[in-house]
Amino acid sequence: MNKRSLYQAMDTSVPDNYERYFVPTIGGPASKGLLAAARLKPGERVLDVACGTGVVARAAVDVVGPTGTVAGLDINPGMLATARKQVPSGNSIDWYEASAESMPLPDRSFDVVLCQMGLQFMANKPAAVTEMHRVLTPGGRALVTVPGPEPDPFYIMGDALSRRIGPELAAFERTVFSLHDEAEMRKLLEEAGFGRVEVEAATARLHVPEPRDFLWQYINSTPMIGGVMKVDEATRTAFEREVTAKWQPFRANGGMNFEVRMTTAVGWA
Repeated sequence: MNKRSLYQAMDTSVPDNYERYFVPTIGGPASKGLLAAARLKPGERVLDVACGTGVVARAAVDVVGPTGTVAGLDINPGMLATARKQVPSGNSIDWYEASAESMPLPDRSFDVVLCQMGLQFMANKPAAVTEMHRVLTPGGRALVTVPGPEPDPFYIMGDALSRRIGPELAAFERTVFSLHDEAEMRKLLEEAGFGRVEVEAATARLHVPEPRDFLWQYINSTPMIGGVMKVDEATRTAFEREVTAKWQPFRANGGMNFEVRMTTAVGWA
């Protein structure tokens, strides 16, 4: 790259950037753990809630095979438009543009419900988890993963966002890691009607691009980019310099390494 900041060279589509940058570095690696925990079987009917650009749904198709079905649900039409473009030829996924808190789906219509890093953003979390329970067949299972507490690199970025650009952007960043308490997750599923609930937390190690690249790839993959682009060039440059300087201790092997704790809650209907 030349002296222009990476944000100036990127596609303006947040969903496309999410698929291009967030999925390979964070969403894809996280989906492997979720799918392993789900233990999907050929022929099962799977719903991916808050599916984004469909990384979990696409992986599920490969496991359930032609005798199974996969659907993705998301409230963001842009994410779904990008998701539709990513489905490999010969595979079929049904897409629903709807809120997780009020799904336009029949009772007992899925064997498995998956929700990767989406529940923390929902205004009415109990309603969303209750809907997950409603659409499951008796004996079916729901798996919900959430990240947190906030890893140090993200705290550094959020702190700089708040001071240099605006606290509302930092609020989004903090929301990403806002739901991670194991007791809270257990309570959400139990009160939604799940008869058996297991909650487990594990630490994942992520390798992401170099500081400057990762900073703008991440921001351009989120709604934060709108607020960042409203400030002047000097402010963006100062923000970039502060964050990348403080990220230097995480550099390793041509990128950055850091750990994030992932909590997985499993509930059986």
